[in-house]
Amino acid sequence: MVIQQTQQKLKENRYGVTGKLIVVEGIDGSGKSTQIRLLEKWLRFRNIRVFLTEWNSSEAIKDITAKGKKKEKLTPTTFSLLHATDFADRYERNIFPLLRAGYIVLADRYIYTAYARDIVRGCSPLWVKKVYGYALKPDLVFYFRVPVDVAADRILSGRPRLKYYEAGMDLDLSNDIYESYRVFQSRIIEQYEKMSKNENFVIIDGTYNIEQQQQLVRSKFDEIVMNNKSDNG
Repeated sequence: MVIQQTQQKLKENRYGVTGKLIVVEGIDGSGKSTQIRLLEKWLRFRNIRVFLTEWNSSEAIKDITAKGKKKEKLTPTTFSLLHATDFADRYERNIFPLLRAGYIVLADRYIYTAYARDIVRGCSPLWVKKVYGYALKPDLVFYFRVPVDVAADRILSGRPRLKYYEAGMDLDLSNDIYESYRVFQSRIIEQYEKMSKNENFVIIDGTYNIEQQQQLVRSKFDEIVMNNKSDNG
């Protein structure tokens, strides 16, 4: 219901948007979240109006999603719809209104996360894209490319084990959670690589150190977003 209401209210109203939408994408452990938070701090230091939104963070939906994940009983379609509902709620309440108000909106994952994960889980690509059809195209998308093993090492350095859905254990790829993670995340990477060409992602080497990555992010932000903003008045 939330998705349908948002589609009706927003898909025909794409005008009046004066802000900019910046997105980071990549597999878990790619470093994208660290980089977008550093970008947020940098923009605030420059007195630029900025808002950060994170995937699966809607106050109205996240508790339901957490309970479903805990029971480990979510089907691919249910999993997809929960995240779509979460996104629709955040889009209607925060993302779209703030873009119209002239903010720089930073999104730690956007519709491309759904495309990659849901398609790998077996959902129809056309169906998934239709569900998110109302969402505005970002002004800039950073894709943090990183090998699966590097991402896994980063994740495990901060906690004892991989999570059930993070490792794709619901897909019966392997009885071993680490092998399942490698297969699942490798398939997600394949989807990102396809999208990177079609959607003109700016690719950042996720194996670079944090400072090098942030320098590239800031440089590309100024080049594409701020220069474009100046050109448009």
